[in-house]
Amino acid sequence: MSQDKPAETTGNNLKLSPQDALSGFSWWTRTLQYATGLGISDQEKLQYEYDYQNRNLDEKCVQCNEYRDWMLTYSPSVTFMMSHINKLTKDNRPALDKSNVVCDVCDDLKGGGFHPDEGILLCANWLRSRSQLEDVLTHELVHAYDYLRFNIDLTDLRHHACTEIRASMLSGECRIMNEIKKTGLGNFGRKFQDCVRRRAVLSVSANPKCTSKEEAEKVVNTVWNSCFNDTRPFERVYR
Repeated sequence: MSQDKPAETTGNNLKLSPQDALSGFSWWTRTLQYATGLGISDQEKLQYEYDYQNRNLDEKCVQCNEYRDWMLTYSPSVTFMMSHINKLTKDNRPALDKSNVVCDVCDDLKGGGFHPDEGILLCANWLRSRSQLEDVLTHELVHAYDYLRFNIDLTDLRHHACTEIRASMLSGECRIMNEIKKTGLGNFGRKFQDCVRRRAVLSVSANPKCTSKEEAEKVVNTVWNSCFNDTRPFERVYR
Protein backbone atom coordinates (compact mmCIF):
# COMPACT_ATOMS: atom_id res chain seq x y z
CA MET A 1 0.00 0.00 0.00
CA SER A 2 1.01 3.60 -0.44
CA GLN A 3 2.80 5.39 2.35
CA ASP A 4 1.97 8.90 3.54
CA LYS A 5 2.38 11.27 0.63
CA PRO A 6 5.60 13.29 0.63
CA ALA A 7 5.47 16.99 1.35
CA GLU A 8 4.57 17.93 -2.17
CA THR A 9 3.03 21.24 -3.13
CA THR A 10 -0.60 20.98 -4.23
CA GLY A 11 -2.88 23.31 -6.13
CA ASN A 12 -3.56 25.06 -2.81
CA ASN A 13 0.15 25.19 -1.93
CA LEU A 14 -0.47 22.70 0.87
CA LYS A 15 2.10 20.23 2.16
CA LEU A 16 1.74 17.41 4.63
CA SER A 17 2.34 18.77 8.12
CA PRO A 18 5.26 17.52 10.26
CA GLN A 19 4.70 14.14 11.85
CA ASP A 20 4.32 15.56 15.37
CA ALA A 21 1.24 17.49 14.16
CA LEU A 22 -0.34 14.36 12.70
CA SER A 23 -0.75 12.29 15.84
CA GLY A 24 -1.19 12.38 19.60
CA PHE A 25 -2.40 15.39 21.53
CA SER A 26 -1.61 17.81 18.72
CA TRP A 27 -3.79 15.91 16.26
CA TRP A 28 -6.57 15.59 18.86
CA THR A 29 -6.48 19.35 19.44
CA ARG A 30 -6.60 20.12 15.72
CA THR A 31 -9.49 17.68 15.25
CA LEU A 32 -11.43 19.35 18.07
CA GLN A 33 -10.81 22.80 16.61
CA TYR A 34 -11.91 21.63 13.16
CA ALA A 35 -15.07 20.02 14.54
CA THR A 36 -16.09 23.06 16.61
CA GLY A 37 -14.72 25.82 14.37
CA LEU A 38 -13.15 27.47 17.41
CA GLY A 39 -9.64 28.91 17.21
CA ILE A 40 -9.05 27.81 13.63
CA SER A 41 -8.67 29.89 10.47
CA ASP A 42 -9.95 28.99 7.00
CA GLN A 43 -6.41 28.17 5.90
CA GLU A 44 -5.92 25.94 8.94
CA LYS A 45 -9.16 24.15 8.04
CA LEU A 46 -7.84 23.48 4.56
CA GLN A 47 -4.57 22.24 6.03
CA TYR A 48 -6.40 19.91 8.42
CA GLU A 49 -8.49 18.48 5.58
CA TYR A 50 -5.38 17.93 3.49
CA ASP A 51 -3.57 16.27 6.40
CA TYR A 52 -6.59 14.10 7.17
CA GLN A 53 -6.72 12.79 3.62
CA ASN A 54 -2.98 12.13 3.39
CA ARG A 55 -1.93 10.80 6.82
CA ASN A 56 -1.71 7.13 7.78
CA LEU A 57 -2.65 5.91 4.33
CA ASP A 58 -1.62 2.32 5.01
CA GLU A 59 -3.90 2.21 8.05
CA LYS A 60 -6.77 3.70 6.07
CA CYS A 61 -6.43 1.07 3.36
CA VAL A 62 -6.43 -1.71 5.97
CA GLN A 63 -9.50 -0.21 7.63
CA CYS A 64 -11.25 0.25 4.29
CA ASN A 65 -10.68 -3.43 3.45
CA GLU A 66 -12.07 -4.46 6.83
CA TYR A 67 -15.16 -2.30 6.37
CA ARG A 68 -15.63 -3.60 2.80
CA ASP A 69 -15.44 -7.23 3.93
CA TRP A 70 -17.98 -6.55 6.68
CA MET A 71 -20.37 -4.86 4.23
CA LEU A 72 -20.11 -7.67 1.69
CA THR A 73 -21.17 -10.11 4.42
CA TYR A 74 -23.60 -8.21 6.64
CA SER A 75 -24.93 -5.02 5.02
CA PRO A 76 -28.54 -5.52 3.85
CA SER A 77 -28.24 -3.00 1.02
CA VAL A 78 -24.85 -4.24 -0.20
CA THR A 79 -25.68 -7.95 -0.10
CA PHE A 80 -29.04 -7.30 -1.76
CA MET A 81 -27.43 -5.34 -4.59
CA MET A 82 -24.62 -7.88 -5.00
CA SER A 83 -27.12 -10.72 -5.39
CA HIS A 84 -29.06 -8.87 -8.09
CA ILE A 85 -25.91 -7.76 -9.91
CA ASN A 86 -24.48 -11.26 -10.07
CA LYS A 87 -27.74 -12.56 -11.52
CA LEU A 88 -27.16 -10.16 -14.42
CA THR A 89 -23.48 -10.93 -15.04
CA LYS A 90 -22.97 -11.67 -18.74
CA ASP A 91 -20.42 -11.81 -21.57
CA ASN A 92 -18.23 -14.13 -19.47
CA ARG A 93 -17.56 -11.32 -16.99
CA PRO A 94 -16.51 -12.50 -13.53
CA ALA A 95 -19.01 -12.17 -10.72
CA LEU A 96 -18.63 -9.07 -8.58
CA ASP A 97 -16.93 -9.93 -5.30
CA LYS A 98 -14.24 -8.52 -3.03
CA SER A 99 -11.55 -9.24 -5.63
CA ASN A 100 -12.98 -6.48 -7.82
CA VAL A 101 -14.26 -4.20 -5.06
CA VAL A 102 -10.93 -2.58 -4.30
CA CYS A 103 -9.75 -0.10 -1.67
CA ASP A 104 -7.03 2.32 -2.72
CA VAL A 105 -5.80 5.90 -2.33
CA CYS A 106 -7.44 8.46 -4.62
CA ASP A 107 -6.03 11.83 -5.61
CA ASP A 108 -9.32 13.52 -6.43
CA LEU A 109 -12.24 14.41 -4.19
CA LYS A 110 -14.54 11.42 -4.33
CA GLY A 111 -15.57 8.42 -2.30
CA GLY A 112 -15.40 5.83 -5.03
CA GLY A 113 -16.08 4.89 -8.62
CA PHE A 114 -17.35 2.16 -10.94
CA HIS A 115 -15.71 0.97 -14.16
CA PRO A 116 -17.42 -1.71 -16.29
CA ASP A 117 -14.16 -3.60 -16.88
CA GLU A 118 -12.38 -3.04 -13.57
CA GLY A 119 -15.11 -3.16 -10.95
CA ILE A 120 -15.57 -0.81 -8.00
CA LEU A 121 -12.98 1.46 -6.40
CA LEU A 122 -13.37 2.64 -2.80
CA CYS A 123 -11.22 5.65 -1.94
CA ALA A 124 -9.75 4.75 1.45
CA ASN A 125 -8.44 8.25 2.15
CA TRP A 126 -11.85 9.87 1.64
CA LEU A 127 -13.99 7.43 3.63
CA ARG A 128 -14.22 8.38 7.27
CA SER A 129 -16.56 5.74 8.68
CA ARG A 130 -18.06 2.34 8.05
CA SER A 131 -21.49 3.88 7.44
CA GLN A 132 -20.05 6.24 4.83
CA LEU A 133 -18.37 3.33 3.06
CA GLU A 134 -21.71 1.49 3.06
CA ASP A 135 -23.39 4.45 1.34
CA VAL A 136 -20.61 4.84 -1.23
CA LEU A 137 -20.45 1.11 -1.97
CA THR A 138 -24.22 0.93 -2.39
CA HIS A 139 -24.05 3.95 -4.72
CA GLU A 140 -21.45 2.28 -6.93
CA LEU A 141 -23.38 -1.01 -6.88
CA VAL A 142 -26.41 0.82 -8.28
CA HIS A 143 -24.19 2.00 -11.16
CA ALA A 144 -23.01 -1.59 -11.71
CA TYR A 145 -26.60 -2.84 -11.69
CA ASP A 146 -27.72 -0.14 -14.12
CA TYR A 147 -24.84 -0.91 -16.48
CA LEU A 148 -25.77 -4.58 -16.64
CA ARG A 149 -29.56 -4.22 -16.50
CA PHE A 150 -30.07 -1.22 -18.78
CA ASN A 151 -26.89 -1.14 -20.92
CA ILE A 152 -25.90 2.28 -19.62
CA ASP A 153 -23.75 4.38 -21.97
CA LEU A 154 -21.97 7.06 -19.92
CA THR A 155 -21.21 9.08 -23.05
CA ASP A 156 -24.98 9.68 -23.21
CA LEU A 157 -25.69 12.44 -20.69
CA ARG A 158 -29.26 11.26 -20.17
CA HIS A 159 -28.00 7.80 -19.22
CA HIS A 160 -25.42 9.37 -16.90
CA ALA A 161 -28.00 11.60 -15.24
CA CYS A 162 -30.44 8.73 -14.72
CA THR A 163 -27.98 6.38 -13.06
CA GLU A 164 -26.70 9.21 -10.82
CA ILE A 165 -30.23 10.08 -9.74
CA ARG A 166 -30.92 6.45 -8.91
CA ALA A 167 -27.57 5.90 -7.15
CA SER A 168 -27.95 8.94 -4.89
CA MET A 169 -31.59 8.10 -4.21
CA LEU A 170 -31.03 4.43 -3.29
CA SER A 171 -27.65 4.59 -1.54
CA GLY A 172 -28.63 6.45 1.62
CA GLU A 173 -26.29 9.36 0.88
CA CYS A 174 -29.23 11.76 0.79
CA ARG A 175 -31.01 10.59 3.93
CA ILE A 176 -32.72 13.45 5.72
CA MET A 177 -30.48 13.58 8.80
CA ASN A 178 -27.39 13.94 6.61
CA GLU A 179 -28.97 16.88 4.82
CA ILE A 180 -30.08 18.56 8.04
CA LYS A 181 -26.48 18.45 9.28
CA LYS A 182 -25.30 20.06 6.04
CA THR A 183 -28.04 22.59 5.33
CA GLY A 184 -30.15 23.04 8.46
CA LEU A 185 -33.92 22.60 8.81
CA GLY A 186 -34.96 24.94 5.99
CA ASN A 187 -37.02 23.55 3.09
CA PHE A 188 -37.44 20.31 5.04
CA GLY A 189 -39.94 18.71 2.66
CA ARG A 190 -37.61 19.03 -0.34
CA LYS A 191 -34.30 18.09 1.25
CA PHE A 192 -34.14 14.55 -0.14
CA GLN A 193 -35.06 15.55 -3.68
CA ASP A 194 -32.76 18.57 -3.61
CA CYS A 195 -29.82 16.42 -2.50
CA VAL A 196 -30.41 13.83 -5.22
CA ARG A 197 -30.75 16.53 -7.85
CA ARG A 198 -27.64 18.41 -6.64
CA ARG A 199 -25.48 15.32 -6.68
CA ALA A 200 -26.70 14.30 -10.13
CA VAL A 201 -26.00 17.75 -11.58
CA LEU A 202 -22.48 17.78 -10.10
CA SER A 203 -21.68 14.36 -11.56
CA VAL A 204 -23.07 15.11 -15.01
CA SER A 205 -21.25 18.47 -15.04
CA ALA A 206 -17.96 16.55 -14.72
CA ASN A 207 -18.72 14.40 -17.76
CA PRO A 208 -16.40 15.40 -20.65
CA LYS A 209 -19.44 15.38 -22.95
CA CYS A 210 -21.15 18.05 -20.83
CA THR A 211 -20.44 21.66 -21.80
CA SER A 212 -21.79 23.49 -18.74
CA LYS A 213 -23.63 23.22 -15.44
CA GLU A 214 -26.68 24.60 -17.21
CA GLU A 215 -26.63 21.71 -19.67
CA ALA A 216 -26.26 19.26 -16.77
CA GLU A 217 -29.27 20.78 -15.02
CA LYS A 218 -31.33 20.57 -18.21
CA VAL A 219 -30.46 16.90 -18.73
CA VAL A 220 -31.23 16.02 -15.09
CA ASN A 221 -34.59 17.78 -15.38
CA THR A 222 -35.36 15.89 -18.59
CA VAL A 223 -35.00 12.44 -17.02
CA TRP A 224 -35.98 13.34 -13.46
CA ASN A 225 -39.54 12.00 -13.26
CA SER A 226 -38.85 8.60 -14.77
CA CYS A 227 -35.53 8.00 -13.00
CA PHE A 228 -36.46 9.37 -9.57
CA ASN A 229 -39.47 7.06 -9.49
CA ASP A 230 -37.50 3.98 -10.54
CA THR A 231 -36.31 2.13 -7.42
CA ARG A 232 -35.32 -1.17 -9.08
CA PRO A 233 -34.16 -3.63 -7.81
CA PHE A 234 -35.58 -2.32 -4.51
CA GLU A 235 -39.32 -2.12 -4.01
CA ARG A 236 -38.91 1.34 -2.48
CA VAL A 237 -36.36 3.76 -1.08
CA TYR A 238 -35.60 2.51 2.41
CA ARG A 239 -32.14 3.90 3.29
